[in-house]
Amino acid sequence: MVCQEDPLIRTICELHAKISSLETLSPCKDVNNLFTQLVLTCIPPHPIEVDSLCSKVQEIRSDLIRLCGEAEGLLESHFSSLLASFDHPLDHLHLFPYYNNYLKLARLEFDLLSQHLTCGAPARVAFVGSGPLPLTTLVLAANHLNDTVFHNYDIDPSANSKALRLVLPDPDLSKRVLFHTDDIMNVTTALGDYDVVFLAALVGMAEEEKVRVIAHLANHMAPGAILVVRSAHGARAFLYPVIDPSDLRGFEFLSVFHPTDDVINSVIIARKYMNLNDSIPIVHDIVTTMKKKLPLATKKCCEIQPFLDPLNPCGNIAEDLAIEEKSS
Repeated sequence: MVCQEDPLIRTICELHAKISSLETLSPCKDVNNLFTQLVLTCIPPHPIEVDSLCSKVQEIRSDLIRLCGEAEGLLESHFSSLLASFDHPLDHLHLFPYYNNYLKLARLEFDLLSQHLTCGAPARVAFVGSGPLPLTTLVLAANHLNDTVFHNYDIDPSANSKALRLVLPDPDLSKRVLFHTDDIMNVTTALGDYDVVFLAALVGMAEEEKVRVIAHLANHMAPGAILVVRSAHGARAFLYPVIDPSDLRGFEFLSVFHPTDDVINSVIIARKYMNLNDSIPIVHDIVTTMKKKLPLATKKCCEIQPFLDPLNPCGNIAEDLAIEEKSS
């Protein structure tokens, strides 16, 4: 069992102790510094398997995912409010310190998704767990899927209220980006209306909860619809939950992609079976496709070099906050 003798695990456990002792996870210098250290520690490739961790480290990992989720929510909520103070909020999305990461992740997901869509661009997309700053939806809608209607689901009414304020001033996106306040486990018939469903990484932070959500989607999504799931690989599993292809019951596993740059999330693409007895042929290896589409791809399986300007993950959010608040 891999435990705290591993230098990486030891460092992560030390950072967990420091993060756990913080009085608040709201954006500030101490919070920014510690989470930046954690992310930088987890980004480099490391041959670690989550199942091999001892029980104590498993508990620390689960708590870190919870803490990261809480801090991420507070950061997005802060910046959503800040952006809403502008007359045209969407013109200032770059103020969010990790905006470039979302540009890269959305581009990656769009390219992967495009390999598996058989009827062109999707007409209707659902994003489950959109939050107060739905950057993936906004980037996809503005940059890649210019005619698609996006339905965003979040259980928190305040998150949807903040997100709605961002799109209302935009004459195009205000018509194509819609918000629903609901627990996705209560949504049934509507799920059959979507060509593609995105499942955010932090919807169902415990494995059994994530599996229940996926099973619910399998029961109610349209036959042949595409599911895009965010996961994590290697040490990045200390930041986000891991989804195994075996968790995708009711779906045909199509591909998985593990970034090696500062995009943290892995991306899994799956298709809802046409019926319980059918099996959709697995689409050819996504690595071959990506090598043709993105010439900077490496030979290592499921890894590519950054294809947009990388964001400096060491940027000081606390300083950015002070500057932005003063300017607003």
